[in-house]
Amino acid sequence: MQEMESTVMELIIHAGEARSSSMQALQAARKHNWQEADALLASARDAAREAHKIQTALIGADEGCGKIPVNLIMVHAQDHLMNAMLCRDLVEELIYLHRQVQALSKTHVQ
Repeated sequence: MQEMESTVMELIIHAGEARSSSMQALQAARKHNWQEADALLASARDAAREAHKIQTALIGADEGCGKIPVNLIMVHAQDHLMNAMLCRDLVEELIYLHRQVQALSKTHVQ
């Protein structure tokens, strides 16, 4: 049971890292710091990938048979991961738009 709690907490930690890195990337993009934004997005992708590996292992261990007890912390972990993934996807789109706006403003200024 202790091992399961540690695994779920690791999932939450990686998901939290992914979300935090995504939001930091968006803040960097607002400042037109594209190199930092790209690095933070890469960090967010890596953290989400690690969280997803844990999720996949949990799903595999359950085998669709209810072998792993579903409790509130497990639901919380899954919620964290899905929110982190959605956040990253939206931040990537917003950063793309920030880049487009900057490019357009440069062409109109010249």
